[in-house]
Amino acid sequence: MSHSRSSRIPGFHRKPPRERLQIVADFAGLDAAAAARLADTGGLGLDLADHLIENVVGSMNVPLGIATNMKVDGEDVLIPMATEESSVVAAVCNAARQCYEAGGFTTSLSGTLMIAQIQTVGVADPHAARLRILERVHDVKAVCDGCDPVLLKFGGGFRDLEVRVLDTLSGPMVVTHLIVDTRDAMGANAVNTMAETLAPHVAQWTGGRVYLRILSNLADRRLARARAVWPLEEIGGDEVRDGIIGAYHFAAADPYRAATHNKGIMNGISAVVLATGNDTRAVEAGAHAYAARNGHYGSLTRFERTADGQLSGSIEIPMAVGLIGGATKLHPTAQASLKILGVTSAERLARIIAAVGLAQNFSALKALATTGIQKGHMALHAQNIALMAGAVGDEVDRVARTLVERGTVRQDVAQAVLEELRRG
Repeated sequence: MSHSRSSRIPGFHRKPPRERLQIVADFAGLDAAAAARLADTGGLGLDLADHLIENVVGSMNVPLGIATNMKVDGEDVLIPMATEESSVVAAVCNAARQCYEAGGFTTSLSGTLMIAQIQTVGVADPHAARLRILERVHDVKAVCDGCDPVLLKFGGGFRDLEVRVLDTLSGPMVVTHLIVDTRDAMGANAVNTMAETLAPHVAQWTGGRVYLRILSNLADRRLARARAVWPLEEIGGDEVRDGIIGAYHFAAADPYRAATHNKGIMNGISAVVLATGNDTRAVEAGAHAYAARNGHYGSLTRFERTADGQLSGSIEIPMAVGLIGGATKLHPTAQASLKILGVTSAERLARIIAAVGLAQNFSALKALATTGIQKGHMALHAQNIALMAGAVGDEVDRVARTLVERGTVRQDVAQAVLEELRRG
């Protein structure tokens, strides 16, 4: 059977989604029920899905939850979060509740600037060539702004020019940075077009050959910031505060811990980025690159003790998100999420997302510093295990509770518990 199967399927991309699905079902031996589940694309119409990406056969439905208790810059907001991981949404709710009375989260944004890079190689006099490009800043601005009149109309456009001489394994490269205000767009398409259009001019000015012309996902001119104070009486006293600060110090010093610490931050951030149809990979890449900007990979958050002994937390993170492009504009769930958030600018969205990242991190560190992360996580994980064991309806909670009480959250145990329960 396996020898006759071929993944060379001529014209697959031209076939309608249902036909593609049938081909895949035959290839993989999917039964009718599995194929029907793939064909059910939920709130995303099959036709729209087929236009968003290539070779569509179905959709991957991720649960959408709402985090409550969030107050951002004095305004109460509900936070839509798309994630498959248990306890992530609850963590944001809990963190936000514990700083709500103290004023919630205060946020700011450094701007809505994106960077496009133009790589030039084979330049005889790279340092002089760098100056030749910088001298043409007015020409550069004219070319860039000519690419996107709509962006200009909304107050965006070219803002600044940077040129670096980079020593690399294949010799010096002249790297031109176009700094562009992309306003409510994430901005990838806008800045890529500008880089493409300017490239021949750069080649001419430098006498070199231009290769890559592409945005940078290290959006360090677009930093979202959030801070909050958690009063001691809300979090359980000075021992908890010191435990959280100690956990932050561990992450700041050790990349092995920082990777997990920052992953927890991204649990919150990526869930909102996905819910609003934005690019999770772009935001993740920018965050982790920023965490290593000083040559050492560390924490994206900081926790300190205030003058009167409360816990103060802060975050600063690149946040390239938009309201007006790609899936954000086309996906009905993304549109509903933006409506729930009540955001009318990419700036407000970025600021709220940073606050969610800080909330998520606070909860994770508090759990680690007190009961350990497994206790709360296991209670929710036990429900998944109960489902896997075949529990239905109210059996799920009953089996899960028993597993947690016994302190053994395993599928074989869940099956035994379920059998006892059904025998009654």
